[in-house]
Amino acid sequence: MDPETRELPPEDYVEPRCVLCGEPFGAEPEIRAVPQERIIRKMDEYMSRRDYAGAERHLLYWLEEARLGHDLRGELLLNNELVGHYRKIGDKSKAFSHAAEALHLLDIMDFGGTISAGTTYINAATAYQAFGETEAALPLFLKAREVYENSPGTQPQLLGGLYNNMALACASMRRFDEAYDLYDRAMEAMSHVECGQWEQAITCLNRANAVEAEFGMERGENRIFDLLDQAYDLLDTRGLPRNGYYAFVCEKCAPTFSYYGYFQAARTLKERSEAIYAGT
Repeated sequence: MDPETRELPPEDYVEPRCVLCGEPFGAEPEIRAVPQERIIRKMDEYMSRRDYAGAERHLLYWLEEARLGHDLRGELLLNNELVGHYRKIGDKSKAFSHAAEALHLLDIMDFGGTISAGTTYINAATAYQAFGETEAALPLFLKAREVYENSPGTQPQLLGGLYNNMALACASMRRFDEAYDLYDRAMEAMSHVECGQWEQAITCLNRANAVEAEFGMERGENRIFDLLDQAYDLLDTRGLPRNGYYAFVCEKCAPTFSYYGYFQAARTLKERSEAIYAGT
């Protein structure tokens, strides 16, 4: 106590702070939320110019900020983004690591029946599917389907993405009737989405691959070519923005056209993609 003022100094009544988190011992940590919308906008900028290294640095920086700020929602968002990022660049180990962390966060936050949970299940499942772990992917797709179909606020683009990716898993397990039903559902869902034609094109190409897997090229040729024509017409829809995401879709679709002998279509899509990435 100060003999002149007879006041207690702060060290006599304020709890000491933890050297790791900076919070008083026993106190609930202050949550400092990361700017989610700004993070996603910046991520779109990186992807529009295929700056994967910059995108990774961006996401890892903000993930650490979210952890330091005790922002579990931010951590969930960033782990989901990192799952998708590492899936795109083919890093299985890191994709699976962040998928496991995102799923663990759902348990901590008790988010099991939310739209965020459905999105997390799909991201993890898509990563497993991309790296050949279909048996691990399908139960997560089923969880996501239960959430999305029982949530009135589910946006059609979320349903479209779920059905398309789940169909891929079913087709890889030779459950073709289920896959075709899901592709039909994906086409319907994306018909209600702005620029949904791009996702519909991807669905057509995925369906063509399923037809070949089930019937072979000779028996399935007519159906496959019809689907390729439909996909190209969708990608060539007039009046839609030719932006970074369109470039990504063109780049993703071109190899399938090339595989089936649509070389001019593949070349056109590659040229469009490169022009957008080059800023021309």
